[in-house]
Amino acid sequence: MTKVFKYGGHALPESVELDGALEALSLAIKNGEKWVIVHGGGPAINRELKLHGIEAPMVNGLRKTTPEVMQVVQQVLSGEVLRNICAQLIALGINAVGLSSADGEMIRARIKNPEMGLVGEIESVNSSLLIQLLASGYTPVISPVGVDAFGQTLNLNADLVAGALGGALGAQEVLFSTDVSGIYRNWPDEASLISKISKSELNQIKDEFADGMAPKVSAVLSALNSGAKGARIFDGRQEENVISALSGQLGTLVHL
Repeated sequence: MTKVFKYGGHALPESVELDGALEALSLAIKNGEKWVIVHGGGPAINRELKLHGIEAPMVNGLRKTTPEVMQVVQQVLSGEVLRNICAQLIALGINAVGLSSADGEMIRARIKNPEMGLVGEIESVNSSLLIQLLASGYTPVISPVGVDAFGQTLNLNADLVAGALGGALGAQEVLFSTDVSGIYRNWPDEASLISKISKSELNQIKDEFADGMAPKVSAVLSALNSGAKGARIFDGRQEENVISALSGQLGTLVHL
């Protein structure tokens, strides 16, 4: 049974040293588990935008994306971050292959809101390429750069990409590694962390979430609505947290 690991941008390591999260994942893969990795890269994008003096405000957890911003997004996500993750997995003995979510008709998107620029929303998902790669012993690593019917590259939310692919693959579980402990009933009150909740219960309170938590909740519900068996949001900045999450502990579990 396939699983999906959403490697949050805020959980990505700052250095080029081997990352504990990828070491834990590599052990699971070597033990016969099939994983698809979808990564973010917000902090890396922020650094590059600042370097070039480009403004790109966040609105409800999504980055306003001009063509100038999109060029940076694509360079960072499908270049620097994607290649670094693949290189680390290869060093760990994993046969990783890097793709953007636009490749192989994996995801087709359209502009979500013209006022947000080149921010995309997912229109269709095709998991056939991923299934073939997994069957051949590869571990796909996916950057959230989409494309529309006209060939325009679009900035996709990585949580939503992971959720959509998890659903299309009928994943046993979609793990969202991020920089928060899970879903808070009263965001951002850490004391209100939810350890376990059903899809229907989460659906009832989904409109209460804002900022970066809103797309995560939407991604979880999208994954479960489209075929995934479960989803877990957890703080993936420490190797021991990833190990716990891989073994079915930690964070917030959302079940059918």
